[in-house]
Amino acid sequence: MELRQLKYFLKAKELLNFTEAAHQLNISQSTLSQQIKQLEDEINIPLFNRIGKRITLTEAGLLFSEYAFQSVSRAKDGLMMMKDLNNLNAGNLSIGVTYALRNLLTKALLLFSEKFPAIKVKIVFGTTSELIEKLNNTELDFVLTFREESSDSHLEHRSLFFSPMTLVVSKNSVLSKRSSITLKEIIDLPLALPDSGYSTIQFINNLLKAKKLKPNVLVEINDIPTLLELVKTGAWNSILTQVSVDGDGLVTIPISGKNMLREATIISLKDAYQKKAAKAFQEFL
Repeated sequence: MELRQLKYFLKAKELLNFTEAAHQLNISQSTLSQQIKQLEDEINIPLFNRIGKRITLTEAGLLFSEYAFQSVSRAKDGLMMMKDLNNLNAGNLSIGVTYALRNLLTKALLLFSEKFPAIKVKIVFGTTSELIEKLNNTELDFVLTFREESSDSHLEHRSLFFSPMTLVVSKNSVLSKRSSITLKEIIDLPLALPDSGYSTIQFINNLLKAKKLKPNVLVEINDIPTLLELVKTGAWNSILTQVSVDGDGLVTIPISGKNMLREATIISLKDAYQKKAAKAFQEFL
């Protein structure tokens, strides 16, 4: 059963005249008759009574016409929706983001929503591992996070920028005027760090391990906003990417040395279809 057969049937039902129906459909009468006959053969019941040159609907034709109309209408609606999606006049977009890149996301979201107000955007915060799992399950269209050394081959990365690793201190700290600091100086400070679920702590641990340094970690926490509030008190310091930190009461001090940059990136599934809305959003990042 084809959609065009349903359209032919509905036009013949409307006019009750094969000749006129064929004319309005811009096809030959023989083509119309043949297509309707094929439809009747498929459902194994006549839809029209053929009385000479006159036609009338059978009981089956009358009942079938309701479903045929619904099918054609739904197909038209679906086509219109696809056009709307293609023109970004409708649709949904799901984005995963780590806390460090929240400001980048906020600015892009504002610009995107102003240009494409009909697109519904869902934002999911989490650790990189949590977000990648959701991406793999196709719960997210793409993820904003930092590139990790070991990355799955089925993931595609688009580099955005590099952010330096910094020591985060209270604005009242004696260290707040420093222009830079070394890891060796940092390890003796009282530290509050993200817990093991965050890619940042994995990055930090790799740096410390390479230099055989053991930090003085007094607090581990899985919530970055609370971590920053702890640092504001002056009782603890932290190590985070510079882009992670904003607001009053905090100062970031670049950590000197090699490999002290983290690459912010857009991660998507390499072989998956990329929504036009996702591509449009990424242009604002």
